[in-house]
Amino acid sequence: MGHLAARRVREALIREGLSVLARRNPRELRVLHGFSDRQSMRLASAFALGREVERARTSPSPILSNPGEIHRLLAPEVRGLEKETFHVLLLDTRRRLLERERVSEGTLTTSLVHPREVFAPALRRAAAAVVVAHNHPSGDPEPSAEDRAVTRRLIDAGRLLGVPLLDHVVLGADRWVSLRERMGF
Repeated sequence: MGHLAARRVREALIREGLSVLARRNPRELRVLHGFSDRQSMRLASAFALGREVERARTSPSPILSNPGEIHRLLAPEVRGLEKETFHVLLLDTRRRLLERERVSEGTLTTSLVHPREVFAPALRRAAAAVVVAHNHPSGDPEPSAEDRAVTRRLIDAGRLLGVPLLDHVVLGADRWVSLRERMGF
């Protein structure tokens, strides 16, 4: 990358911050920051590679026994997103991660999810339990009334299917809230 492009990257970082800039697609990088097609593709690819490196830093089958571990696992993926995304983590009997799946993407303030979207992957993989998590793009992880209602539906569905919901973690900018701790389930 040339001197001019490096200066544009620094200016863009100052204006938007790393987490916002890292989520820009190549078109946005061209339009908002004046990068060429090639430069914007390179920059977007570098950010995608960085997210993959961060994801690979976690152990292949981490044990997820508390909400802090769930935050560490998912934060690199959801940090800076402008929409809510809802994730299900499939666990074995020792709470080791079998698989994780994004089951829903919503709007700025809402992620629509149905129990079938959460438990279908769990049943396919014969998971012993699930943990769900979603981000709040505002950065404030305080659960909404809708978050609590979804959690109650998922608890009921998990009991019925024999795949318990162990926690629902709401991810904020640098914090998280465990609905298991808040609701006492």
